[in-house]
Amino acid sequence: MQHKVIVKQDTRHINLELLAPAGSMDALRAAVQNGANAVYLGCGQFNARQSAKNFSPEALEEAVKYCHIRGVKVHLTLNTLVSDLELPSVTETIRHAANSGVDAFIVQDLGVIQLCRQIAPHIPIHGSTQMSVHSLAGVQLCAGWGLTRVVLSRELNREEIYYICKNSPIEIEVFAHGALCMSYSGQCYLSAAIGGRSGNRGRCAQPCRQSYGYGNWQNKYPLSLKDNCLVLHLKDLESIGVTSIKLEGRMKRAEYVAAVTGVYRRALERGIVSRDMEDTLMTAFNRQGFTDAYYDKHLGREMFGVREEVPENKPWLKEIQQSYESVENPLVPVVFRASVLPNSVSLSAIDPEGHVCTISGPAPEAARNLPLDETTLTARLSKTGGTPYYCQAVETDISPDLSLSAATINGMRRDVLNMLTAQRARREEVPLGKAKRPTRFPGNRRAPVTTVQITEREQLTPQLLRLRPAVLYIPLHILAADPNYFMELCRSQHICAVLPRIIHDGELPEIRSALRLVKSLGVKEVLCGNLGQLLPVRECNMAARGDFGLNLFNSGAVNTARELELASACLSFEMTLPQIRDVSKAVPCEMLIYGRMPLMVTENCLIRNRNGQCTCHMPTRLTDKTGADFPIIKDGASCRSVLLNGKKLSLLDRREELENLGLWATRLYFTTENPREVDNVLSSLQDPTPFDPGACTRGLYLRGVE
Repeated sequence: MQHKVIVKQDTRHINLELLAPAGSMDALRAAVQNGANAVYLGCGQFNARQSAKNFSPEALEEAVKYCHIRGVKVHLTLNTLVSDLELPSVTETIRHAANSGVDAFIVQDLGVIQLCRQIAPHIPIHGSTQMSVHSLAGVQLCAGWGLTRVVLSRELNREEIYYICKNSPIEIEVFAHGALCMSYSGQCYLSAAIGGRSGNRGRCAQPCRQSYGYGNWQNKYPLSLKDNCLVLHLKDLESIGVTSIKLEGRMKRAEYVAAVTGVYRRALERGIVSRDMEDTLMTAFNRQGFTDAYYDKHLGREMFGVREEVPENKPWLKEIQQSYESVENPLVPVVFRASVLPNSVSLSAIDPEGHVCTISGPAPEAARNLPLDETTLTARLSKTGGTPYYCQAVETDISPDLSLSAATINGMRRDVLNMLTAQRARREEVPLGKAKRPTRFPGNRRAPVTTVQITEREQLTPQLLRLRPAVLYIPLHILAADPNYFMELCRSQHICAVLPRIIHDGELPEIRSALRLVKSLGVKEVLCGNLGQLLPVRECNMAARGDFGLNLFNSGAVNTARELELASACLSFEMTLPQIRDVSKAVPCEMLIYGRMPLMVTENCLIRNRNGQCTCHMPTRLTDKTGADFPIIKDGASCRSVLLNGKKLSLLDRREELENLGLWATRLYFTTENPREVDNVLSSLQDPTPFDPGACTRGLYLRGVE
């Protein structure tokens, strides 16, 4: 007769995945032993945390085995932009990771997405927060490419996340704890402009943590946000449909990972957050506290803070280390099936994935004193300490009046669990595909045409209109504000409407209305700086041009722009001139050659944060300790801020050199210029003035980025 004894059973089913960072093997163990369902890590150079220890190819294999034995998934970060010359290396990284058994790729670059689909189509692809996806349309576009999950921008509030989750065809992941970038992820070029260390390439030097002043340097930190903390909102996040909550921290030490992961695991299981848990988060790391202001829509100066140096709490660190160094936290439930019959003994172990391991033991002896019973056998099989397993249930079939020694039972338990461990660590061999070399499309053999982008109505000078640029880019809100004037202007100018780079779902109805209006004026094209804008533009039956915010950095990415039917694409201004020359011109390609480079786009209004009032129309700038200025303008008509480079990019005196790059167009981008300055720049197209290194820069086109 069979008996089933329940020893340990989960008391609460938790759907929310807890995804923890692993910048090293110690941090990985810390995350797993403290309750992470999944970890994310980098291997080699193609991830957004190059300063973390990361994992070698050999260490990646061991990390995957360690995690899979314990029922934890491994997500590999491939979330940086890669150049054409790096595509063979990233191909090898993808192949090795697939052979190692990783469970998902986290990707930013459109070209890398292509490679993942070609090489390992069986492995899910997650859209990184570096893709700047912040709308349902952006999620839907990613779903159309075969992505199974998107990590949303950190700036979204609760209602916006709920709307996306409710309507999304794929999984949604949100950052729940850790550092907040001042800029939308993927749209920050400040580190690259200042020191050549690109955040899009995993080399961010964190200039937002430095001190700045308004107009003159002060020891203030208007770009340094407190760390995000949504530990009090976990039930809410689960209820609105979020699949995974992500903890930031691949640059932080293992003790931080252990402490934060442990707190979030306890909060998920208990449904409450105690004062001790809050204190643990504060001790692990904080910047004058935490913030949940994006989630709760309470933006403002109280969101900002800096890291204050405090003495190292060695007793606390030692206690945290013990959570992953000295003990094995049993994470995987196992059901034992034991059969003790007169002529045979067998023991099976079954895990949640359906693995079944069975061993046989020596024949039992006749009982001399106390015969073996279910209670005794269950107690001995339940002693799984020091292993990744806990005994969830024991099913027994024991004949009466038989005896089996404790040593025999313990030995069989160890052997069957070792067998199960080996099976769980085994990788399933899946044939991999071959990476296809991106099709090379030749570029324009003629001199590039000139396009012009303005930011203010006053920049539409008579001289600019006489120039009749190949395309005149005008912000949508300016076009919609004076339909009669621009209906007339459309007869003589090729006008393309410019969308704000950031458009949340709640703002789309007004944007769609404005698009329909300007279409009726004769505007047929729209400049899009975010993937989420392409679908709304198509719904209005207008053509889309791609702006620099799409971060097109290699031939695969530009070829994807062709698949997206973009009329043109502005290449990343983090590329070098040789990279621009050699990239596939699958669509007409454009580059910026004049203007202040937009280095950040922020949800927090930098101007309002200065004095608590919305005076976005007033000229404002930040100044760093070197005296360098960074003007601030609005992103379209919204109160979002765009931080500009102080020095103006200028390649006006090198136009002959640009003729050999295969470009369709070179763009002049006017931001803070007054009408007189606009006309001076236009005059220099025919008669270039000498390059002034004090006022101008060559940008990153000559020196490149790390």
